[in-house]
Amino acid sequence: MAESRLVPDARSEKASFDYMEYLSASCKKQWSFLDAIFGVLPFFGMVLRSRTSQEKSKQDKLKALALQVVSTQVSDETNIVRLIELAEQQNMYSIDIHLPYSLTEEQLTAIQLECKYLVQLTQKDEHLTVQILQMPSQQ
Repeated sequence: MAESRLVPDARSEKASFDYMEYLSASCKKQWSFLDAIFGVLPFFGMVLRSRTSQEKSKQDKLKALALQVVSTQVSDETNIVRLIELAEQQNMYSIDIHLPYSLTEEQLTAIQLECKYLVQLTQKDEHLTVQILQMPSQQ
């Protein structure tokens, strides 16, 4: 059965990320062995940490998880795709990302191609708005 989302849920919250905040935190962070594993396999970390932090608010959990998936070791496009997937896992289909600079058309295209969801990207200066329009088909 195919599960698709043609329009974001009206009841879903909007995710908001300050991309520079996560990059600078990633640079300052002292890595443990588990952090290194989560950096290589970020979704393992998102699943494990989301199960252990039930008492946190949704936005606090989202920020904590984002710190685990954003890395200076990968491209901006990969980091943004990771943020999109993280927000979707938290049932957030509208995402605002404040960037330190505008992305090029090539970077925006790469994000759309790399993302497993059909997304609409709208950029105004250093502000990127992402709408997840359709989920991948379940086969």
